[in-house]
Amino acid sequence: MQTLSEVGRHADGGGLYLVVDQSGARRWVMLYRLAGKRREMGLGSTLAVPLAKARELAAEARALIAGGVDPIEAKRTQPLAVVQAAAVTFADIAKVYMADHEKSWRNAAHRRQWRETLEVQAPEIWAMPITEVDAEIVLTVLRRIWHEKPETAKRLRGRIERILDAGRIGGHRAGENPARWRGHLDVMLPKPGKLIRGHHAALPYDAVPAFIAMIRERQAQTARALEVVILTASRSGEVRGMRWKEIDFGASLWTVPKERMKMGRPHRVPLSAVALGILSDHRPADADPDALVFPSRNGTVLSDMAFAALLRRSEHASITTHGFRSSFRDWAADETEHPREVIEAALAHLVGDETERAYRRGDALAKRRHLMDDWSAFATGLLSRA
Repeated sequence: MQTLSEVGRHADGGGLYLVVDQSGARRWVMLYRLAGKRREMGLGSTLAVPLAKARELAAEARALIAGGVDPIEAKRTQPLAVVQAAAVTFADIAKVYMADHEKSWRNAAHRRQWRETLEVQAPEIWAMPITEVDAEIVLTVLRRIWHEKPETAKRLRGRIERILDAGRIGGHRAGENPARWRGHLDVMLPKPGKLIRGHHAALPYDAVPAFIAMIRERQAQTARALEVVILTASRSGEVRGMRWKEIDFGASLWTVPKERMKMGRPHRVPLSAVALGILSDHRPADADPDALVFPSRNGTVLSDMAFAALLRRSEHASITTHGFRSSFRDWAADETEHPREVIEAALAHLVGDETERAYRRGDALAKRRHLMDDWSAFATGLLSRA
């Protein structure tokens, strides 16, 4: 009921209605007649009031009406629970937020992880009135796992921040968000170190814009190739083996043949304006379609050691080229609302079991284009973190 998106008024019964405004905002109202007059009483936004709570408030209002008392007048002197901000818990806001967003989280595991991250890793906050969540309790929760589980801690912080923002927008808390990182928690907690996925050390995504700015000062072809690796979230070998015939400049699209893909399937990569610009500037006027885009000095496929040498010269010897895929994955999960399956598709990962994949025959190219445009803007410093 509370996730309906069609503009208009939707009846739940007993005078309770869900109103969806043109802006997409959703709120509860109670319609009733008293002394021959039609009245409408607001019961709050769906961001703050779940369906069960709205029904409870409607029942309270009906009881007053039955006794000849106007609930709107009663609300002015003895507010209903909905206006008592302390009665709205973090969990109340979180449940509504997740219900509103679950359609974009088509993967069941991702939906489950959102709730488990908050409820299991932050039980104190989960049950707390949202007005009482402060920096002290947020720090207490994060410190438990900040060093041992850095990736989980980062996701937890981001999700707490989003729920608290939703509570503020719903009018149930005010002031700064105590889970905000930049200029706030970053003063109290050490910056997460390098992230490890398997044996691939990754640069924290916050450091990627500075890294790209640094390699742009280098004229070497290897630097241009590495920037394309980062902006496309591709594997090193896919870019090192790239040929001009694989790039459709008109469609801003790069198609990697199945022979060079880990999963043995062709992979379409949407190219952001920045990535396309690098390739356009690098393209010779008489480019042979079969020629390598980034050949070695002797015309063969560039060695992966060339990237390692570049990282070493730039004083980043501790990270790997492949690790930039982890940087991209962590940024997308922590800082965006792009669905998990779109993020995984951008990485050319298989998502779901065989049955699920059989029904999902497309490759979400249009959605991935938005994702890669966002990543390009962030990675090149055109878009700062919120």
